[in-house]
Amino acid sequence: MATIVEYILIGLALLLLASVFASKITDRFGVPALLVFLAVGMLAGSDGPGGIYFDDPHIAQFVGVIALALILFYGGLDTDWQSVRPLLKYGVTLSTLGVFLTALILGIFAKILLGLTFLEGLLLGAIVSSTDAAAVFSILRAKGISLKPPLKPLLELESGSNDPMAVLLTISLVQVLTQPGTAMVDFVWLFVMQMTLGAISGYGLGKGMPLLMNRLKLGYEGLYPVLTLAFALFTYSLTSLIGGNGFLAVYLAGIIMGNQQFIHKRSLLHFHDGLAWLMQIALFLTLGLLVFPSHLIPVIGSGLLLAACLMFIARPMSVLVCLLPATTLPMRKKALVSWVGLRGAVPIVLATYPLVAKIPQAELIFNVVFFVVLTSVLLQGTSIPLVARWLGVDAPLVTKRVYPIEYTPVSGLKSELQELPIPPGSNVIGKAIVELGLPAGVLIALMARGEEFLVPSGGTTLQAGDALLILADKEQFDRLQLQINAKE
Repeated sequence: MATIVEYILIGLALLLLASVFASKITDRFGVPALLVFLAVGMLAGSDGPGGIYFDDPHIAQFVGVIALALILFYGGLDTDWQSVRPLLKYGVTLSTLGVFLTALILGIFAKILLGLTFLEGLLLGAIVSSTDAAAVFSILRAKGISLKPPLKPLLELESGSNDPMAVLLTISLVQVLTQPGTAMVDFVWLFVMQMTLGAISGYGLGKGMPLLMNRLKLGYEGLYPVLTLAFALFTYSLTSLIGGNGFLAVYLAGIIMGNQQFIHKRSLLHFHDGLAWLMQIALFLTLGLLVFPSHLIPVIGSGLLLAACLMFIARPMSVLVCLLPATTLPMRKKALVSWVGLRGAVPIVLATYPLVAKIPQAELIFNVVFFVVLTSVLLQGTSIPLVARWLGVDAPLVTKRVYPIEYTPVSGLKSELQELPIPPGSNVIGKAIVELGLPAGVLIALMARGEEFLVPSGGTTLQAGDALLILADKEQFDRLQLQINAKE
């Protein structure tokens, strides 16, 4: 006889399957996957045909925190530090000053439009002040979107690092509204402590984890994903317990760890990619269930005006101020940074804080924030490729080749496996591999030619467009790269 457990599990499985199959819409029509997940959750909710009643902001907040921590960890793991490092000052400025300016401008507008107090308006502005990492990562890494440098790393860095500021502003304003008389100097100190401890914790743990993994030598490969999952949750929770910002720590730990070599790196990246998608689906399904679509109808007018203010006034002004020193960045690229200010799960999760604290205007704030997020993802998320082409900042789409072999670093071997393409005009074109004079310790493991993979021999002749998979240490690889890139 079926029990309640079977009904819950089959309901959960159907929701996940519906989300996965519905995501096909994103490939065919360019609709962001996150919007589809939200729609599935809303349809399954009490106002939809699913009829699942869910009205617990505490659970939604709990799911949101876990999901965001794991999404940010994968975002950090998949971030190329070499491309991000030159943009660090601009990313930090957008993540702090940009968030504050967006919150301030939108807060003033919300006060006038909705008749809120200044602090309530500022709270609404703070909730929607940060761009959403899950939305930005999924859209920028989707098929068919390629941007001229340095737009992609800048946008990913901003979206991954600006959540701490929004969380801090939201929690601080909730505290002011529920505990009148709180001194502002306390929040300045809180900000400094959270950012400092978060950065130190994330850097230290991110440095230590690869060392531990490479020396631990677990007996079962399947335990390594468990280890990294536990590490991500431990980084977030420990940092939060000592007074730091857990979101900043887990994102930074992911960046530091992802730019080091560790055992089973490629398979672990695949695992955390899938886990991040599962977290996105779970998060947006939960938030979709939490909202009552019938409650959004009264805020459509004000929601559209607030969304317009956010997209066309608050976000552009904050980006313009923050990127003013970036004189080498053309205005059209700054305009795209402004347009890719996607709001997603983070604002909706933050909107549960006023609900949990039982602030008088909490329900209004939640419904308005939800509508603004829907508008942002629907309008901005679907139009990014079009806007990029219109501004002339799109780039030819380069498909990364997937090789049929995987490299696992081990202790005692300093070599790395890297791809080295043969550019047109190279002086090695027409030469046999044996003529390159490869030093000892350098191995050409595989060669890609067109759609085929070859195991080359010393007599294999090199052609323009070939790609060599080289096993060598960094110094040897750099010398070989200079030799191959030299023109005739």
